[in-house]
Amino acid sequence: MNNRRDFLKISGAIALGTLLKPTDLIASSFAKKLPIGLQLYSVREDMKEDPQNTLRLVSSIGYKNLESANYTEGKVYGMDPVFFRRYIADLGMKLNSAHVGGPRDYNPAKKDEVLDWWKQAVSDHKKMGAKYIIKPSMPIPKTLDELKVWCDYYNAIGEVAKKSGMMFGFHNHAREFENIEGKMMMDFMIENTDPKLVCYELDVYWAQKGGQDPVDFLQKYPGRFPVLHIKDEEEIGASGTLDFKAIFEAAYAQGMKDYFVEVERYNFEPIESVKQSFDYLNKASYVK
Repeated sequence: MNNRRDFLKISGAIALGTLLKPTDLIASSFAKKLPIGLQLYSVREDMKEDPQNTLRLVSSIGYKNLESANYTEGKVYGMDPVFFRRYIADLGMKLNSAHVGGPRDYNPAKKDEVLDWWKQAVSDHKKMGAKYIIKPSMPIPKTLDELKVWCDYYNAIGEVAKKSGMMFGFHNHAREFENIEGKMMMDFMIENTDPKLVCYELDVYWAQKGGQDPVDFLQKYPGRFPVLHIKDEEEIGASGTLDFKAIFEAAYAQGMKDYFVEVERYNFEPIESVKQSFDYLNKASYVK
């Protein structure tokens, strides 16, 4: 779809009041329960077609903190890291976290080569002001010995990130709550990574899909989840199946520093879905 035509369509919807009303913009400007973060994967197609105008729309909703999900050849959404940082700063936003995949498979024999890749990624995201650099997924090992190799790898990346004043982390899906040789994968990973080098970004939706109560898991490992993904089946609060009040209370108690809305499935246009998710949290008394 033509980027200009697509953006005009979105902008026209705003003008007609289907997305944002003037009162919404005023309320967002004076919102007291910020920062509410947004994982930009939530508006992934719009970011592909017209990233700069999409970021303007995200800012107009009221989001202040961002988590990126695009890093290719030293650029983020096609933009130079320094340019990206300045661009979102002009919109009143900052990049606090980034999802960075890195090499899909890990071979200890090529550790130095792989870590050189991470050194460059850390350097580029440091330029953007990110505090966290998060690996969003991994292959599922067949044995605990294989998983231990990955844990050692994550500790090594954590050393690289720490030298630049950043924190390396891992983001879960549902499969990390399955057992490998009788041991829950997520338990093993947390127990075999250095808390000074590796943190975890708990995706509360995927934790519940994996058969775990997010609250119980947060309480089980205090301090290991400085960042969270707040997610639902579609828009935040739409399914009624996640107890966000209990989740937020447990997250604050165990040391949450940042959280990011992520919407993967929609009942509306993506920009409207992330707006409704923002409004839901912004009105919630338990969101501090």
